[in-house]
Amino acid sequence: MNRRAGSPVARRAGRRVLVAGAVLFALVASAACSDDPAPGPAPSATAPSAAPSAGASGTPPAGEAVRNPFGAHWDFSRHDQFVPYLEKLTGSTTYHELSWCDIEKTQGSPDFAAVDQIAERSRALGITLHLKIRTGVCWATGGTAKFTRGQANKTESAMPQDLAAYQNFVRTLVQRYAPYGVGEYAIENEVNAQQYWAGSPEDYRRLVTAAAEAIRSADPKAKVVDSGMSSVAYGMGVADRLLRAGQPDQAVAAYQAYFQRRIGTRGRLIPAVNDPTALRAALDNAQNSRNLAYLAVTEKLLDDRVVDVRQLHFYEHFSGVPALLDYLRAETPAGVPVQAWEVGQFWKDGGDDAAGRGDEMVKVVSMLVAGGVREVLWLPLAYNPNNRAGAEVRYGLLDPDGTQRQAGAMMAALAAAARDATVEPVNAKGLTGVAFRRGAESTLVVWSTSAGTVSLPATAGVTGGPVGADPAARTGALPIGPSPVLLRAKGDPAAVLAPIR
Repeated sequence: MNRRAGSPVARRAGRRVLVAGAVLFALVASAACSDDPAPGPAPSATAPSAAPSAGASGTPPAGEAVRNPFGAHWDFSRHDQFVPYLEKLTGSTTYHELSWCDIEKTQGSPDFAAVDQIAERSRALGITLHLKIRTGVCWATGGTAKFTRGQANKTESAMPQDLAAYQNFVRTLVQRYAPYGVGEYAIENEVNAQQYWAGSPEDYRRLVTAAAEAIRSADPKAKVVDSGMSSVAYGMGVADRLLRAGQPDQAVAAYQAYFQRRIGTRGRLIPAVNDPTALRAALDNAQNSRNLAYLAVTEKLLDDRVVDVRQLHFYEHFSGVPALLDYLRAETPAGVPVQAWEVGQFWKDGGDDAAGRGDEMVKVVSMLVAGGVREVLWLPLAYNPNNRAGAEVRYGLLDPDGTQRQAGAMMAALAAAARDATVEPVNAKGLTGVAFRRGAESTLVVWSTSAGTVSLPATAGVTGGPVGADPAARTGALPIGPSPVLLRAKGDPAAVLAPIR
């Protein structure tokens, strides 16, 4: 596959396939603990872990599956408010972002107390913690920060002045948190954005290579995760790939579907596009060229197996998911798992349409899991009403005080259906969605592929209803329209849908 003209980093020719069209992967729990000594507390005997899963090809991908693919990312400072809901997501994963500069404000005096508490609380909830390691800007990097964000005053990251010292910090971190069940470490965050990364693509490659060496030396079982390109960067990658493949009309259509809620939100960075010429111009602006450059660096690190896991961020309309999954299949080496550490809803004009918000959340996360994405973490669990935007730009599953919303009930229902189950896509009888199989029972989350409805005749043993509500035994036909419906019955998914004509 040739690189797009003007892209700063060469593309590799020919990508391996991520997953086959119909993906089956097991989510099986087993006990796990680290054999490596570390200064942290002893691991819990019941800390959740899981066996590797097999893709459609039968080859187990790198990394480990989890008991529940549906999780969330939350503000740990509001932990007590969220515990009642988080207990519904047990068996899932989450992540915490930390920076070397925050932990070691004074050289030689690191303070891990805050991260220790987060690790303890995650483990108590039965939720596996991943860590995202950033450098920040301080004595360790030199220079002065140009960007400061949020109430925590986070800054961009810069290249360490001493890579050996950086590796020592990373090794210490991994040795400390392996006993808590932490087994995945992402290096930086959204490096395609200047407010997150001050270095060059080559600097990032050097940093990840050094970090990966340190992580594996501290815990040979640990997995290295890329920084996670922004949702916008992935959209630009989707369009760029189709252009390079000689499919300009499909590229324009994919761009329009992916960015339908973003057009104009960042000025000329995400402009309206109606033809291939306008699309090429959009991809050639400085920021989008940077986006494509960092996607290319990330994919080279994946190709070279410096990185074990691909991290996805997605905040767009569900109609953008199919082209995104096609991109991931084409641009990710075979056997490398994709995990969505950030999935949410960037929808400034969504208002208080709780039903519409919830339906779209279900569609996005179901499509991602059905497409082979192994972990899907909703962000935020609950938005912070004191954020600088002064509004809920990204939609939470809970109210700020922890009260469960309709979307939260729907996510909890998905988690209950998926826990310890196998997963497969559904695309039949005019329906699309996902199926979870546990023993002899199947739970399907499906919706109509058109604006009309599909009628499921009354069938003995089949219960069904809106996602998030208790499925009821059917006394008559069940109409399935654009809003997702949860079905539960004995037998495989095809048998459950067989009565539909």
